[in-house]
Amino acid sequence: MRVAGVGFRQAATELSLIDAVQRAGGGADLLATAEEKAGAPALCAAAARLGLAVQAVGRAQLGAQEVLGASARVAERFGTGSLAEAAALAAAGPGARLLGPRVVSGDGLATAAIAIGRDE
Repeated sequence: MRVAGVGFRQAATELSLIDAVQRAGGGADLLATAEEKAGAPALCAAAARLGLAVQAVGRAQLGAQEVLGASARVAERFGTGSLAEAAALAAAGPGARLLGPRVVSGDGLATAAIAIGRDE
């Protein structure tokens, strides 16, 4: 399974999120983000447009992931240095790995990272 983890600011749009996922490599089977962001209208619209479900990931699961990013602001709020990377890894399951570090959308409002499960 290929999971696109996403993080985004409140001002992010559906297109911000789609752009971030595409810049990260696309081809995802699922979108994942923090529980408190999972119902955001922009994310729901992006998921619908991409034909993907959204998986909400809890703070404990986010904090348990080893990520490449190190944002102090994100760490304070979500318990991890990269919401996109941690959400992707958590949703992809045990033994998952990142295809690369998170990337930022062209407008700077969203980030995405792709993780693949250990079976892929």
